[in-house]
Amino acid sequence: MKFEDLLLEIGGFGRFQILILFVLCLARINLPMHFLLHSFLAATPSHHCAIPHQEAFVNLTMEEILLISIPREPDGTFRSCEMFSQPQFHLLLNSSLQPENDSIIQNCQHGWVYDHSQFTSTISTQWDLVCEQRGLNQATATFFFIGVTIGAVVFGYLSDRFDPFQAVPSGMLAITRTLTGMALSGLSLIVLPLGMEWVDIEHRTFSGVLTSIFWSIGNMLLALTAYLVREWHWLLVAVTGPCLLSIIYLWVPESARWLIANGKVKQAHKHLLRCARMNGMKDFALSPEALRTITTDKKRGESYSYISLFRTPVLRKISLCSGAVFGVAFSYYGMSMKLTGFGLNMYLSQFVFGIIEIPAKVIVYVLVNRIGRRQSQAWSLILTGLCIGANIIIPEPFTSLRSVVAITGKGLSEAAFTTVFLYTSELYPTVLRQNGMGYTSFVARLGGALAPLVFLLDEVWRSLPEVTYCGVAVCCGSVAFLLPETLNVRLPEGIEDIEKTQELIPLCSVARSKNTQV
Repeated sequence: MKFEDLLLEIGGFGRFQILILFVLCLARINLPMHFLLHSFLAATPSHHCAIPHQEAFVNLTMEEILLISIPREPDGTFRSCEMFSQPQFHLLLNSSLQPENDSIIQNCQHGWVYDHSQFTSTISTQWDLVCEQRGLNQATATFFFIGVTIGAVVFGYLSDRFDPFQAVPSGMLAITRTLTGMALSGLSLIVLPLGMEWVDIEHRTFSGVLTSIFWSIGNMLLALTAYLVREWHWLLVAVTGPCLLSIIYLWVPESARWLIANGKVKQAHKHLLRCARMNGMKDFALSPEALRTITTDKKRGESYSYISLFRTPVLRKISLCSGAVFGVAFSYYGMSMKLTGFGLNMYLSQFVFGIIEIPAKVIVYVLVNRIGRRQSQAWSLILTGLCIGANIIIPEPFTSLRSVVAITGKGLSEAAFTTVFLYTSELYPTVLRQNGMGYTSFVARLGGALAPLVFLLDEVWRSLPEVTYCGVAVCCGSVAFLLPETLNVRLPEGIEDIEKTQELIPLCSVARSKNTQV
């Protein structure tokens, strides 16, 4: 007897599952408000060197003071990180005669002056994380993703050994970015697999896409929150406050599938009876002893770790290839953190990027059920890379075209991200699912941690960051073709289910008839 057969008897998608999904979806809203917060928390407004002794230029306008004090770029804008060692008064007569002697140009000596029209304050303006200190600014995002990376390993391991939701609420109260990243990583790892393990095969894709749509809603709420709260301290408070609501997740029952696989039959029986009653299946009567007949290859007392992901040949191949998720996160966060250069302000760009994700996910829902997970994963990631590459070629004056290509690429990158969460949770057996999700999340967060640092490569070549994002996305998308298809396939319970066949056998009829058996 398989767990899917049992789900059909108690209701594979009833009020019980809907309520669980609703609570889990609330958790997803707050996640992007932290994962993408860096774009506003550490935004760098236009700035120039602070000019000393401005009172000496009482007869000059501010524009004229800048003209004689700050050298210009070829496009006529004032440089952000350099100033003249002495005022160049001759430029008042002919501003086009920029000095050719670099010896009179020096780095900023007295700090910087920032444009506060868009931001009251950010960490960049408060601590002068610009010019030579620009790397520290980008590193703040990396610190957050390092916390997420650590959390992926820790929570992925704990969730396969202990009840998944016992470790989350306390971590959600973390006040630093790194600790917040660790706590949010635990929540992001648990939400999707837990929701999918309670629903039947027919509604599995719907469950994954629905929870993902709430991520996009969080994207749009971040744009609105950042627009209303322009001071970085209060912005951090505004997006962290909702984490206190994590206390409601203590209500969410553990996965009965996981409990049975780990020998906790009595607890699983209690949750299954609760599910049957809420779904109107009052005739359901199954003893705890009968639950022990649920097929699983996990031996009593046997435990699994991350090493188990690489011990057997087919599972090893899946684990290595699913590392391509690195490219999904790398390209997604690379695009999400670049909100300028498309002819829109930052807030509108963030909002549009959030809106475009919703139709992208609706399309994903159709595609993964028509052409399968593997093809959807591979092509969405490859096309994301091609969109990034296209904007390297399109001249900057063509802002409308660049915006269309960027928005399309953002939608494709989110389609790849939505697919990968659904796909990887189906690839691993129940006894290793959280470990598998922890491993893939770990690799993904490495991509997220490196993505903001890649922006610093523009000092080597202006287009090098985009070339890097493009190349990684295309290469990782190609690797996805090596993974097995999981469309209409029962979730594997044990490692034996993975190893007994290279290509999983479709079981479409399981969703239609509760009498179907393997």
